[in-house]
Amino acid sequence: MPLIPAPAGVLEVDALWQQDNPNDPNTDTVALLCHPNPLFDGTMNNKVVTTMYRFARDSGMHVVRFNFRGVGQSTGEHDYANGEVLDAMTVLQWLASQTNARKLWLGGFSFGGYVTARVAEQVLTSAHVWDLSDFEIVNVALISPSIEKNDGSDLSLPIAKTFEIYGDADEVIEPENMQAFADRLGIRVSIIEGAGHFFHGRLTELKKLLQQQSFNVDT
Repeated sequence: MPLIPAPAGVLEVDALWQQDNPNDPNTDTVALLCHPNPLFDGTMNNKVVTTMYRFARDSGMHVVRFNFRGVGQSTGEHDYANGEVLDAMTVLQWLASQTNARKLWLGGFSFGGYVTARVAEQVLTSAHVWDLSDFEIVNVALISPSIEKNDGSDLSLPIAKTFEIYGDADEVIEPENMQAFADRLGIRVSIIEGAGHFFHGRLTELKKLLQQQSFNVDT
C-alpha cells in the first residue's frame, strides 16, 4: 500500500482501481472512505468500512480508503477531527492526481462519518481552495455518524445526495440524537431495527441499504 505525503508526515492508502487501471474508461466514480475513531481501535480495515468498500467496488467504482494520522503506517497524532479532515482532503487531492474519475462517493462510519460530512462540506463550499473544483459529489453516506462529541450544527451538505444509516439499538451514539441530526439537516434516514453501533450480524443488510440509497437519489 502506498504511503503518500501529508501534513503530519505520510498517510497509508489502500486504492482499488477498476480493471487495475485508475483511468479505466468505463469508470467515472471514485469512493473515498473514512474509518472510525482511532482512539477506540478504528482503522481502515474496520468491518463497516470494508462493507462500504465492497459495495463501492461491486458497484463499479474506484475505491480509496486510508488510515488517519497515527494509525497503521500513517504518521502523526490523533487531532479530534480537525487534522483528520485535513488528512481526508489530502487523500482526495492525491486521488485527483491518480485518476480522471471526477464523480465522488463519500462514505464514513462513526467518527469517520462526522469527518466525511466535513469533507463533503469542503468539496461543496471550498473546492477551489483545494483545487478540486472539477469534482461532483454523487453521494454522502453517513453511517452511525459521531455527532454527539462533534459539532455538526452548522454543516453545509448536498442535502438530496446525503443519507444516514443507523441501528436503533446503537449502544455508542444515541439513536434519537442521530435522528435529530438528520431531521435538522433534512437528509434521508434508513434505520436497521435491532442493529447496534457496529452492525454485528447485519452487514449484509447494510450493504443492501447502501445500494438502495445510493442509486435512488432525488436530484
